[in-house]
Amino acid sequence: HYLKEIKNVIEKATFTYVRQKKMLGLGDAILTAEPLIGNNPFAVILADDLCDCKNNGVISQLIDIFNKYKCSVVAIEEIPLSETNKYGIIAGDLIDNNNGIYQVTDMIEKPESTDAPSNMAIIGRYILTPDIFDILKTIKPGLGKEIQITDALLTQAKKGKVIAYKFNGKRFDCGTVNGFVNATNHFAAKLAI
Repeated sequence: HYLKEIKNVIEKATFTYVRQKKMLGLGDAILTAEPLIGNNPFAVILADDLCDCKNNGVISQLIDIFNKYKCSVVAIEEIPLSETNKYGIIAGDLIDNNNGIYQVTDMIEKPESTDAPSNMAIIGRYILTPDIFDILKTIKPGLGKEIQITDALLTQAKKGKVIAYKFNGKRFDCGTVNGFVNATNHFAAKLAI
């Protein structure tokens, strides 16, 4: 059954890839994809964040937000303040309380809890506008001497061009052992139903 589904995806899709030659940060990794993307908005999905949604997936939810606001959109979730040093953290003005939509006013990459502007963390789902490439080409390396997507997004946010959205669903941080085990148990339990 699963093999048939995978073969179906492979037959319907075209896969193209680029390789990041040096580990210079997520911003640099995104910049390497510019020749494939051109002047189009695009999605970024980080594989270590696994999301489970009852209806539309996180990217589908972000596309709906993008279609309304026509700017970059990041998925966020509230985290314990003690974990802010693991994420890009945003500050923003709530513009749609019913749907958890914020106009981003500030963001910082992996701040200590005392420096964090909030407890709203960016998770590994983005819709980005193509002007991000020009910004990525000019920003200086940030935290860890890497090109940080958070720094590029902050440039857009200062122009009112970044929306943050508290997505509907559950996220598992599969970059950690506990997160991976929790995700495995969650999906195993769903299959057992």
